[in-house]
Amino acid sequence: MLDDILDYLEHIRERPVWQPIPPDVRGLFRQALPQEPSDLATVHEMFMRDILPFAVGNAHPGFMGWVHGGGTPVGMLAEMLAAGLNANLGGRDQIPVEVERQVVQWVRELFGFPDTASGIFVAGTSMANLIAVLVARTAAMGVAVRHQGVAAGSKRLIAYTSTGAHGCISQAMDLSGLGIDALRVIPVNDRYQMDVEALQRAIAADRNAGLNPFFIAGTAGTVDVGAIDDLALLAEIAHQEGLWFHVDGAYGALAMLAPDIAPRLAGIELADSIAFDFHKWGQVPYDAGFILVRDGVLHLSTFASPAAYLRRETRGMAAGSPWPCDFGPDLSRGFRALKTWFTIKVYGAEKLGQVISSTCELARYLERCIEATPQLELLAPVSLNIVCFRYRCEDVDRMNADIVVALQESGIVAPSTTIINGHLAIRVAIVNHRTSSNDIDALVRATVEFGEIKAMPNRRKS
Repeated sequence: MLDDILDYLEHIRERPVWQPIPPDVRGLFRQALPQEPSDLATVHEMFMRDILPFAVGNAHPGFMGWVHGGGTPVGMLAEMLAAGLNANLGGRDQIPVEVERQVVQWVRELFGFPDTASGIFVAGTSMANLIAVLVARTAAMGVAVRHQGVAAGSKRLIAYTSTGAHGCISQAMDLSGLGIDALRVIPVNDRYQMDVEALQRAIAADRNAGLNPFFIAGTAGTVDVGAIDDLALLAEIAHQEGLWFHVDGAYGALAMLAPDIAPRLAGIELADSIAFDFHKWGQVPYDAGFILVRDGVLHLSTFASPAAYLRRETRGMAAGSPWPCDFGPDLSRGFRALKTWFTIKVYGAEKLGQVISSTCELARYLERCIEATPQLELLAPVSLNIVCFRYRCEDVDRMNADIVVALQESGIVAPSTTIINGHLAIRVAIVNHRTSSNDIDALVRATVEFGEIKAMPNRRKS
């Protein structure tokens, strides 16, 4: 099994990025619960034949559809070790918890947070953003909100983010009980950053209406185009208004590892909380999200739930308090920290930063290719590693949607789509450390080729 998966990674360029699932293969996964045991080799053979070829393909260098990291063999092997150890990192006095605390220390250092800051691994930035909203809610309403609920308070809390923010911000408002309607979605400027003047007007209007602004979510690497909000200015506004300043840095926050890009994140060190994923630009295998909170005491008071069966001691296995489960909703927690720790130890921060810089350089290379290709049109400024463009043609939205499906089904490259200024765009997110300029050239060639084919209705499509 180990040999086969290593062979898969070594020869991944020889495979299609993605391919449609045949109906008979899909049907294999509609079977009833097995009652009798099966031979391991037989089950593994089914994996190789019916599962491995039909994954989404984000380990492939031609995968450019969404912001998914490519993973590494080092992270894969570390995941195997973690599974063998089978440690529950909810708490107790064990070295796996110290490994997670080591990564927390490294993250504090990376973002310039104090030693009193807290952090934990979570499934992904969606959960990390929810935790940030919950901690900010506690800051605004007091610990009593955990017992009385938001309905018992007299304050109607209002949050702010931009139209470029991820949908999980509104989901966090929903799950926290504050309500999606309490989130003000602020327009963006011509650089796709949150319009700070519009933000200030919205805050003033809400205060005048007797509402209570409490939370600003800036974005480092927006979903559609990879823009970075003016984090320093947002931090200043949050400080002046007495609001919690959160940064959703799902993938962009780790640009702090790249000296040529880190200055563009100026102000992130002033955040009250930062959410990001190691499984994106950090190349750690899924999943490895993270939340960092400046006020560790407040973070603890938001989640700690003493119980008799979780009694803490100063000696023995129940020592080592506070435990990771005191900083989030999960009591059962996998050893996500190990694959992250291995990745950072083996490759080092400098090498990971070079990978990040390389993906951004590839995005700029694609931008130049688009500008040099008359059939293509750039639709948004290239900020980091995301490029939005389209093929010039009639019925442009439908045609470009068809081109993206053709690219995906070809197995050559796999971009995605988004909407830019009301029009469909081909969206290319370059995250994988395996991607090279050759893959960018293949994308451009195939886009033009499929565009020309689809622009000729009398010619048989392929």
